[in-house]
Amino acid sequence: MNVRARAIGAGLLSAAALVGLGAVPAVAADALPSAATPEKAASAPATLDTLSRFFARDGAVARSAAQPRIEGASVPVRVLSPDFVAGKAGAPVARLEFHASKAVASDGQTASLWTVRQAGGWQVVNIATGDDEIRYAAQGARALPGGVVFREPQIDAWYVQKGAKVLPLDEDAVRAVGKNGTSLAAYRDRVATAYADKLPGSPYAQKGTAGGYATPPAAHEEPLVTTASAAAAAGAAAALALIGTAAWRRRRAATRQPTA
Repeated sequence: MNVRARAIGAGLLSAAALVGLGAVPAVAADALPSAATPEKAASAPATLDTLSRFFARDGAVARSAAQPRIEGASVPVRVLSPDFVAGKAGAPVARLEFHASKAVASDGQTASLWTVRQAGGWQVVNIATGDDEIRYAAQGARALPGGVVFREPQIDAWYVQKGAKVLPLDEDAVRAVGKNGTSLAAYRDRVATAYADKLPGSPYAQKGTAGGYATPPAAHEEPLVTTASAAAAAGAAAALALIGTAAWRRRRAATRQPTA
């Protein structure tokens, strides 16, 4: 099982929102500041200090020697839209969830910083090992220039869509739609069949079983509760509580199992 360790900065991402993205909380710590742009939030001194601690976890590198830096501009990260799955007229295949920036440590480790727009500006709310978000954005731009890169979190698959064409960007997506991709209409039919009973508000989404992790492996899909929808549902109460910095893990593909 491929696992991505995560550290979350404070913000409006509720535990439910991150479960919807395939994350499970572990260790809590401090909040991170807001800034005028995703890039400024990612490169803020407090964020870089948190990155030093993140890269130094498990003794990978000394905190004082991590010397994290931010490379390039942030990229928008989109996730399969429940409205598209439900067949809502005019709904795009995916909706914007956050922006991601690439961080690199002195020993070559990489991380993806997730930033969302809050009332006070952009804030880093999650730090993930690796650079999936940035890498697939670049890969999608090469495969279909001007296309929309998005993730189907229920199977951790990445695609790019332009017009009526949907192309796979990773092995999970190839298993879902084939190496040559599929039409937008056929993709909609597939996700509607897979997730129509798992939309926000459905009995499945309300069961609170973290997307089926407590059920047999064959029923591993996550409910379609995403960052934006979960944060909105939290409203002015739970959404205003800072979560703090924490380590997070995200499972991949079809062999999802509960973690200790």
